[in-house]
Amino acid sequence: MEILAFGVQADEKPLIERAFAGHHEVRCLDVFLNEDTAPIAAGYEAISTSVNADLGARVLELLAAGGTRMVAQRSTGFNNIDLDVAERLGMTVARVSYYSPYAVAEFAWALAMAVNRRIVRASTRTRDFDFRLDGLMGRDMHGRTAGVLGTGKIGEAFARIAHGFGMRLLGWDVAENPACMELGMRYVPKDQLLADSDLVSLHVPLMPETQHLIDGPALKAMRDDAILVNSSRGGLIDTAALVAELREGRFTGVGLDVYEAEAGLFFLDKSLQAIEDDVLARLVTFPNVLVTSHQAYYTVDAVGQIVDATVQNVLDYTEGRRSKNVLVPRS
Repeated sequence: MEILAFGVQADEKPLIERAFAGHHEVRCLDVFLNEDTAPIAAGYEAISTSVNADLGARVLELLAAGGTRMVAQRSTGFNNIDLDVAERLGMTVARVSYYSPYAVAEFAWALAMAVNRRIVRASTRTRDFDFRLDGLMGRDMHGRTAGVLGTGKIGEAFARIAHGFGMRLLGWDVAENPACMELGMRYVPKDQLLADSDLVSLHVPLMPETQHLIDGPALKAMRDDAILVNSSRGGLIDTAALVAELREGRFTGVGLDVYEAEAGLFFLDKSLQAIEDDVLARLVTFPNVLVTSHQAYYTVDAVGQIVDATVQNVLDYTEGRRSKNVLVPRS
């Protein structure tokens, strides 16, 4: 069987081809799955998709009409998939339930330190041979408070790094993580965490209950000089409300690897086009904001694990097995 893989980055392609070798043929495309590209999948029983694929009702119906019966998504998150429609159409859907939490946690810290120590501004200056220090003053992380919203595997990895810096730890989650508590983390209500933290990092999944978890009132609850980092899902933050707070001169820094309207933008070259998203266009103009293009997971270790799990998901489908990665089982 030949697998069609959508949204494959140049760095990913050799990893995917090598992983599928000896099992199934694979055709890699750099285009992302949406209503316009779904017809390409006609005749392919199994496809693989990236995190920014559109797997809403209309796209799933087009895929099913073309003969697709299995979707293997190369990510942990699956908020882009209409699982009810997939089940109605008799399609099997699987995701990657685990990959290196260190990739995302380390990148979240890279964002935090970059905005704290003004690394991007400093680098831009030195390229122009401007070696002044004006406006580059940061703060020690040691002795300050890190608030971790979501203390699963990634949140725990982030907390361990914070502990290494010598920070106090506050946590918020539906369940307490004993490993985080061993580090000295104290679980508190969300509003208290926001009010008491010098650094707030988001590590929760995007669900209806967490949509705009950080909304206008939550942002106002944060310290004026706090640092906010989001390397999870863009929809966790009300970006328009964030822009409004930034216009008031608030926050030492904001590091965002995700954006709530990133589909159709991230992973693509838009450098020669006018950006119609006024919120994003305004967001990137703030000197204390750093936006990256959903790359926190993008290490050879994590991507290798994602690809291996995707291959196994396809093998499980073809051989009639069911694993913990399956969101919609084979009918």
